[in-house]
Amino acid sequence: MDTFIIVLIVIVALLLGVVVLIQNPKGGGLAMGFQGSTQIGGVQRTADFLEKATWVLAIALFVLCLASASFYTTRVPSTDAPAPTDQPADTAPAQ
Repeated sequence: MDTFIIVLIVIVALLLGVVVLIQNPKGGGLAMGFQGSTQIGGVQRTADFLEKATWVLAIALFVLCLASASFYTTRVPSTDAPAPTDQPADTAPAQ
């Protein structure tokens, strides 16, 4: 299960990177190619889709990272185990 979540994290992170790189900080980006045709999927709709996709992917990445952290909890050593001693091990007598 943990491997599956890690694979999902990598896929979501790559998609998030692609979506962010497509956007232009001043409202251009992919939407700039659709300025002439605003009938079906206009500039505003493309920008809205990219913004929503960014938020959805960011939230998905956050949730997946929290889920993966639940699988990788470190175990605290039990106090019931005997403590190691610093006594030397018995050696055979020299002949």
